[in-house]
Amino acid sequence: MAKQLEHFPNLVTMFLTRAREKRDRPFLWRKIEGQWQSISYAEAARQVATLADSLKRIGLKPGDRVMLVSENRPEWLIADLGIMAAGCITVPTYTTNTTRDHQHILANSEASAVIVSTQKLARTLVPAVLFASECKHIISIDDIITGQSPDVATFHHWKDLISGGSDIGALENRMAEVKRGDLACIIYTSGTGGAPRGVMQHHGMILQNVEGCIDVIANDFGWDDEVFLSFLPASHAYEHSGGQHFPVALGGQIYYAESLEKLAANIEEVRPTIMVVVPRLFEMLRAKIMKQVEKDGGVPAYLMSRALSIEGKRYAGKSVPWDLPMNGILSLTLRRKVRGKFGGRMKAMVSGGAPLNPDVGLFFQAMGLPMLQGYGQTEAGPVISCNRPSAGIRMETVGPPLRNTEVRIATDGEIMVRGEGVMKGYWRNPDESARVLQDGWLATGDVGHLDGNGRIVITDRKKDLIVNDKGDNVSPQRVEGMLTLQPEILQAMVYGDRQPHLVALLVPDPEEMKRFNGDQAAITKAISKAVDRVNADLSVIEKVRRFILADEPFTVENDQLTPSMKIRRHIIRTNYGERLDALYKR
Repeated sequence: MAKQLEHFPNLVTMFLTRAREKRDRPFLWRKIEGQWQSISYAEAARQVATLADSLKRIGLKPGDRVMLVSENRPEWLIADLGIMAAGCITVPTYTTNTTRDHQHILANSEASAVIVSTQKLARTLVPAVLFASECKHIISIDDIITGQSPDVATFHHWKDLISGGSDIGALENRMAEVKRGDLACIIYTSGTGGAPRGVMQHHGMILQNVEGCIDVIANDFGWDDEVFLSFLPASHAYEHSGGQHFPVALGGQIYYAESLEKLAANIEEVRPTIMVVVPRLFEMLRAKIMKQVEKDGGVPAYLMSRALSIEGKRYAGKSVPWDLPMNGILSLTLRRKVRGKFGGRMKAMVSGGAPLNPDVGLFFQAMGLPMLQGYGQTEAGPVISCNRPSAGIRMETVGPPLRNTEVRIATDGEIMVRGEGVMKGYWRNPDESARVLQDGWLATGDVGHLDGNGRIVITDRKKDLIVNDKGDNVSPQRVEGMLTLQPEILQAMVYGDRQPHLVALLVPDPEEMKRFNGDQAAITKAISKAVDRVNADLSVIEKVRRFILADEPFTVENDQLTPSMKIRRHIIRTNYGERLDALYKR
């Protein structure tokens, strides 16, 4: 019988329970001077409890928000748990945020303190604190130097706040009073209107996600000593729930990857059993494997061809008995070699954050690496559904809903979700909360249907939000609004769903362009400078890398504008899609 997860009252109690069970067993790993070094469960619990006491000692009160700005590292999760253990609320933010982004989140959340990891990240954060009247404390994990410290905040060093001992038993007693409905964190996600909105995630929201994911792993793969490799931003709800708290629930180990460039090497070293990833990584790895096989030619190329053929027939329900001997050979040769590149003990690779190309999923299935595509959004914890072998994996679907998650399809085809995993609303944004929460159901903004086996099939996106190939959300209206503030640009549409970066279709302002007397090169140069000015104020994922100029302005007459002067994206994409796609091939 598969093990089942207990029903915990909050995330900290879940962690402390695992720490008491695991004690001196390794928990969090990082590479220092070429060697992987670990922090045990017991040591992590000591640091969490001590940090919680220190946060209270410097004046933080229950319900205070604490912003967390850090790359993935052991201190990230310890800080997250320590903030919650102090009765405060974590506000994780992206390391790619600009000073303006930090200003918005600090002002909106009214964070009382910030935790920042490095000198580099402090450069964009500390200036934002100057404008944040509520932020009284800056806690640095590494040593940081500022040219001029903000008078409004007191600096503290991480090592001072986690040194010494703490009464973990007393913390366990305090946490027994924290309920699943209490607020755990506020995760800011881009809204279609531009300014990021704070999704209020309560403890039960994340716990319900974790319990649902464990239901998949325990019953379909078996639950043992799991090893995770963390590399997606921990500030993203997907990694926060799936790559941090999910391993805690399993009593697993988390290795923090050195970098994206060293990820392949880290996978071979760490030998993870479960990976939480985005489609772009799979696409890159598939391309790398295919390129190597093509280079080798001969027998490897033949084996690859046969593996894909056999998996294609199996997937289509047309397997033939005479493929069985070859299947056995493939398992001993090609599949073993490919699985070795993934450490050799991978149970499942879970893909989320953006749609997965079915061909990519079938490729990894053919290589003997189970590929589970999931679906969700920050407002739902974030996991709503996930493919699993027991339900029959279909790459064109995102699987059945998680346990204790209800899904229905509205009359207009919109996917609606209900359950403990659904947020209670956006932080201090009742209008947007009321718009997406309807009688307890979350309106996802996605259109789809349920297939005959209860799996969700997504067919379209109602919302205009762009999801890049790494799963990051970008509000097109925000970028377009900034572009059209430039005098040289009359209208703009940005583009980049499932792509590595944004490109744009721009309409030059005819009055401004008169000064160039029709010189196309000069016009393009002027527009390029305007785009550069906008990019200087945008985060990495929002920057417009290339652009083309429209043949004519967007108007109601050519169907590219609505009567209320909103751009008709689907019409414009139809007209300019090939040229925009070509920008990614240069």
